Amino acid sequence: MTAFAPVTLRGKYVTLEPLSRDHHDGLVEAASDGELWNLWYTSVPRPEDMEAEIERRLALQDSGTMLPFTTRLNDPAGQGKVIGMTTYCNIVPEVPRLEIGYTWNAAGVQGTGTNPDSKRLLLGHAFESLGCVAVEFNTHWMNMQSRAAIARLGAKQDGVLRSHRRMPDGSLRDTVVFSILANEWPQVRSGLDLRIAKKR
Repeated sequence: MTAFAPVTLRGKYVTLEPLSRDHHDGLVEAASDGELWNLWYTSVPRPEDMEAEIERRLALQDSGTMLPFTTRLNDPAGQGKVIGMTTYCNIVPEVPRLEIGYTWNAAGVQGTGTNPDSKRLLLGHAFESLGCVAVEFNTHWMNMQSRAAIARLGAKQDGVLRSHRRMPDGSLRDTVVFSILANEWPQVRSGLDLRIAKKR
């Protein structure tokens, strides 16, 4: 098994870079595309909270429980536009397994192939380089868009954890848990490759 260490992953549409403080302004601009923090069932940071969220993720990276990424559009002419964030989180090296989570993308790029490309990179690295036996996805019960997107990946729903987490507005979240196992990855990979080729 390869160590859980920061890595850059480049796909067809996006590049996932290790999160850094230099990404702050680009991430604020990305979150402002659609004012994503107003979606009550998500946890996208407001512009004034972005610095603290970057520091939180970097601290979790230092503790060994998270690998945070910034998502950037590929641009043949140079560095592409920052469009969001994602992470490996809840890392359990001794299994090994992890969760892909704390993900958001700017509203303007949703439905353009960037999300399946990002998931293809993260899942491929998890199963093929890190030797994970399972990859987990969690989302809010009310986030129908996210639930549908995870199911389209080929992930199986494991269950629902009721009153699982407290949201920023104080409400309790029912968490829907999905996973993909290592033996399921080849089929999931084929489906993702087809979606990426068709940009959907």
